[in-house]
Amino acid sequence: MKPNVTQEQGKSLGAGLRTARELRKLSLRQVEEGTGVSNAYLSQLENDKIKKPSPHFLHKLAALYDIEYEVLMEAAGYFTKRENAGARTLAGAALRSLGKLTSEEEEQLADYLAYLRSKQK
Repeated sequence: MKPNVTQEQGKSLGAGLRTARELRKLSLRQVEEGTGVSNAYLSQLENDKIKKPSPHFLHKLAALYDIEYEVLMEAAGYFTKRENAGARTLAGAALRSLGKLTSEEEEQLADYLAYLRSKQK
């Protein structure tokens, strides 16, 4: 069995979704309002209690987080990574405007940016 893109990167789908939400300074309730997906379900998803969410929910999250739907589908394990197909991780999709980055740079930048923004309260 081939691991999905987030498993290869060491970051789960849930952790990637949490990073995307935090980069946008959104609460779970705000995501619920924007997508119609319950905050309880979102919390379970971010805490990796739900491993393979509905593609319908992933589509709603992709639209709200401005992340390519295909990246979320790959991260959820619905299909494997296509070569030269844009961002390699959820964090990379959120940071794609920065230009070409390695997978490690994408993850480190997303984590650091989320940390910085959390301190700006």
